[in-house]
Amino acid sequence: MAKDKKQKNLSFEWEGTNRKGQKVKGETSGPNLATVKAQLRKQGIQPGKVKKKATPLLNFGGSGKITSADITFFTRQMATMMKAGVPLVQSFDIVGDGVDNPAMKELIAKVRDDVSAGNDFASALQKHPKHFDELFCNLIESGEQSGALEQMLDKVAVYKEKTEALRAKIKKAMMYPAITLIIASIVTVILLVKVVPTFESMFKSFGSDLPAPTKMVVAISEWTQTYWWVMLAVVVGFVVSLKQALARSPAFKDRFEELLLKAPVFGDLLMKAAVARFARVLSTTFAAGVPLVEALDSVAGAVGNSVYRKAVINVRDEVSQGQQMHFAMKATGVFPNMVVQMTSIGEESGALDTMLSKAADYFEDEVDNAVDNLTALMEPLVMSFLGVVIGGMIVAMYLPIFEMGKAI
Repeated sequence: MAKDKKQKNLSFEWEGTNRKGQKVKGETSGPNLATVKAQLRKQGIQPGKVKKKATPLLNFGGSGKITSADITFFTRQMATMMKAGVPLVQSFDIVGDGVDNPAMKELIAKVRDDVSAGNDFASALQKHPKHFDELFCNLIESGEQSGALEQMLDKVAVYKEKTEALRAKIKKAMMYPAITLIIASIVTVILLVKVVPTFESMFKSFGSDLPAPTKMVVAISEWTQTYWWVMLAVVVGFVVSLKQALARSPAFKDRFEELLLKAPVFGDLLMKAAVARFARVLSTTFAAGVPLVEALDSVAGAVGNSVYRKAVINVRDEVSQGQQMHFAMKATGVFPNMVVQMTSIGEESGALDTMLSKAADYFEDEVDNAVDNLTALMEPLVMSFLGVVIGGMIVAMYLPIFEMGKAI
């Protein structure tokens, strides 16, 4: 009985000589040794030593997770290789050899194998939508069709680098207060569960009435010791519920993102980040020769906020009916006047991509400044919080001792 079962690809290490007689080596994947040797010969490499790559007995780290930073690094390295005149398939080998993440190395090998089998670059990337989104694949396809793949790779690399830098800035702004509050909460719980009970047992030996602040802290400590699991369950339940609601309910996610834009301080930061993404993505896609209406489709999925996604869709609909883009942007009421004016100048001068790129640079700098200002603002607020909560608890515990000293 014939088995119609797809063979699993294995990793092989190889050494051989290329068409110039130079010794080369690398890694590739395939279902068996014969197939790998055939693939190498198609690439102009005469295989010498080919062996299955050894699998470690213990693998605590797993295969590794591919991050957006990995994809950004891959794109920049491929752009550099192509600019240097290195053939596409050989570029995959060189870039793959320089990657430490096993999962990313495997992904590059799969893309390389697809390309060496005769598929174009964009089609090979489209098989991995989790790591290469529609915008990325469309830009690469545009570069291949126009015969300017190396220039397009460079544009995509710049776009990915700018996007990654913007994401890192926003994460930096969110992480500082979050980590500080988590640490403060942990310290507070430790004080309530471990330190306050020690003072409480000492106070009982005094036989005198305790001050009101001390009674309150002792009561909170007793409740925390008895119902700590309730607090933990509420926090975990809230986080899990919020995450599930955002993942499963588009309406809830849209409403949540709308509320985030209205949040003090953080809302302004998120607005600037969304505008920067809008300008950067539209500049990149339009410069790649993508028609404006199609480019706006790509932008709608990349702005990262439901308010701006809906606004971009409205702009796209108006532009498709013949309206100038800057008028359509102004009508939405969510784009800053500066972006609208720069778009107007770009449309009138025929340099829309250049003006949008300048707008993206400006708002990326604004995000950077907003992060610095937010960090400077949060430091005294966090210190004040720590002083009031933790300092207040410590003072409340020492009040009875102070009163005893006055009595003596």
